[in-house]
Amino acid sequence: MLGSVMLCTGLVALDSTIIATAVPSIVTDLGGFSQFPWLFSIYLLTQAVTVPIYGKLADVLGRKPVMFFGIAVFLLGSVLCAAAWSMPVLIAARAVQGIGAGAVMPISLTMVGDMYTVPERARVQGYLAGVWAVASVVGPTLGGVFAEFLRGGGSSS
Repeated sequence: MLGSVMLCTGLVALDSTIIATAVPSIVTDLGGFSQFPWLFSIYLLTQAVTVPIYGKLADVLGRKPVMFFGIAVFLLGSVLCAAAWSMPVLIAARAVQGIGAGAVMPISLTMVGDMYTVPERARVQGYLAGVWAVASVVGPTLGGVFAEFLRGGGSSS
């Protein structure tokens, strides 16, 4: 079960770190340089707004259905981001991702609180922090690879 929670955390962590490196290429391809801060802001805004809603839903409906819903919405947002043809569409897709991430991150921590005793929680939360540490190294690298080699056929240098 811990592996599943770590994978869910990794999903959001990788997205958060990949986009930072890939944004200059994305903005070049889609235009709208003045709108690029919204790629980050809308994601964080929708995530922050939905966290308390998902917390209440997790108490009423259970952790697992809310987590699955959050993952599904996050993945839908990711597909929409990949298909975006303009900055406004990409910004809207990032909002959808943020709505999904609003469930994944806090419910992951809640599930850890439900599954482990108080003495075990510190160790397990260390594992979740380790996922973020790995994502902070792997994510920008992947973002650079995606921006350099996977957009428009690659670099000619």
